[in-house]
Amino acid sequence: MLRQVLITFVGHVDHGKSSILDYIRETSIVKSEAGGITQQIYSWNIPFSSVKKICGDLLKGKNIKIPGFLAIDTPGHAAFNNLRKRGGNLADLAVLVIDINEGLKEQTLECIEILKSYKTPFIIALNKIDLIPGWQVNKGIALLKNIESQHENIKNELDSKLYRFVGDLFNKGVNADRFDRVDNYTKKVAIVPCSAKTGEGVAELLLVLTGLAQKFLEKNLEIEKDSPGTGTILEVREEKGIGNFIEAILYDGYLKVNDAIVIGGIENPIVTKIRGMFQQVEKEIKPIKEAHAASGIRIIAPEIKEVIAGMPFKVASKDLESVKKEIQREVEEVTLEVDNEGIILKADSLGSLEALVHLIRNKGIKVKKASIGEITKKDLADAEADKEKLNKVVLGFNVEGESNESVKVIKHDVIYKLIDDFENWVSNEKRMAEEKSLEKISRPCRIVILKDCIFRQSNPAIVGVEVELGTLQNGVDLMKEDGKKITEVKGIQLEKESITKAEKGKQVAISLPHLTVGRQIDVGTVLYSSLTEEEFRKLKELKKYLKGDEVEVLKEITKIKRKDNPVWGI
Repeated sequence: MLRQVLITFVGHVDHGKSSILDYIRETSIVKSEAGGITQQIYSWNIPFSSVKKICGDLLKGKNIKIPGFLAIDTPGHAAFNNLRKRGGNLADLAVLVIDINEGLKEQTLECIEILKSYKTPFIIALNKIDLIPGWQVNKGIALLKNIESQHENIKNELDSKLYRFVGDLFNKGVNADRFDRVDNYTKKVAIVPCSAKTGEGVAELLLVLTGLAQKFLEKNLEIEKDSPGTGTILEVREEKGIGNFIEAILYDGYLKVNDAIVIGGIENPIVTKIRGMFQQVEKEIKPIKEAHAASGIRIIAPEIKEVIAGMPFKVASKDLESVKKEIQREVEEVTLEVDNEGIILKADSLGSLEALVHLIRNKGIKVKKASIGEITKKDLADAEADKEKLNKVVLGFNVEGESNESVKVIKHDVIYKLIDDFENWVSNEKRMAEEKSLEKISRPCRIVILKDCIFRQSNPAIVGVEVELGTLQNGVDLMKEDGKKITEVKGIQLEKESITKAEKGKQVAISLPHLTVGRQIDVGTVLYSSLTEEEFRKLKELKKYLKGDEVEVLKEITKIKRKDNPVWGI
């Protein structure tokens, strides 16, 4: 049998995820249709009869096999991360809701990154078109006809906003276009302009979802109706008069009251028994005896206080020990040490941790340990033990905890921002290390001896020079234009004050041992820093930190050195 298509609605706060679902619910429930649409705490059961009612003629003549949708409204990015199953995200499809007037926000970008990392197919609902100034609401006609009926200025404004998003999305690695302009849904993401308030475009949104599910997902939706139930914990909640209970999604098989279930735990699996199950039908929460995939359910059971969001669960229908091992293996795939070296990751739930591990490893960053919960002294000790300085890091998503001076602790409640902060820190640390290593290398320079500035002829010679190009440093070896080293700089003075370096345009006095003015050098003599091949190669490697005039004089020095040795510095 085919189960319902699991669709998750994601996006930034207040961009209209729940509002779109509210519109679908209100327009598809008919009083005579008992259970025509069922609202679970975070899920909506949308049978195909309801989809057909909203889409009307758009679906005329189409043979649809899917039974409908289980639409999951994620109250935040953390809940979205907890929509997980082994090997990926629980959702078959996702709808990324974006406010047409606000654009890509932090949580929008995070959702894009996670959808890409899990390879979850998604479409974009470009919501709130009714708020475009001058928009004329036309509920009774199809979206494309509706757009065509708008004033020319409004059509241009809609297109302008839409293609601004297309450009922004392209920069984030997403190739997208308006749904009617997409010729290959495997290569382009469909954008459906819509309004949750007026319902414009909602039929087209359901049409695109139906088409995608029918064409690409049919095989994935096949389940054994009577197989032991498998699902994911969305959240553990507490309510007065009820106590602790679980919000969960059952995505395979079935479960019933009095079933023993095994739930993944941080160290050991949790075994409990279902005492009661509930679903919210229209506006009432009703008890149920059994549930079949795919459905959202509330589970009442003892010993669930320690249950963590994102954990897998399974009905223990036969061998309890084998189910416990199977469930715990799934947890360990995420939480076990994955590399011999690398950074340490902490998160508030298994789903969040898995998403973080996915995104970090996709960037080629090694992870030594990934675990759930607050940052502990043990985490800091493990990070500090790494030999590589850039691995002495703990990243914490939605967690607090310990810190010390030896380990870099970076925390954030948005995953992509957490990773951005880490990458910026790494980039900054590398830059500082490179700049420090640059301080130990002779910098390239070209200087000329000035007229009327011979202060001493020898032992040591003291002369006035101008730095024509590059940076003159104290201690640097100097050569003439023929490439022969003749002396070194033993001191630099500017206005009778000793300095360590002088840059382009500066006129300074320098001390030069082992030569005599009038013999080896004279007024107008041009001198260059005499670099070693090793120094040249290092400067070339760190070229991005050199100024333009330093790069220019480095080329001149290379030309001089290669007159006698054509492979110098290569």
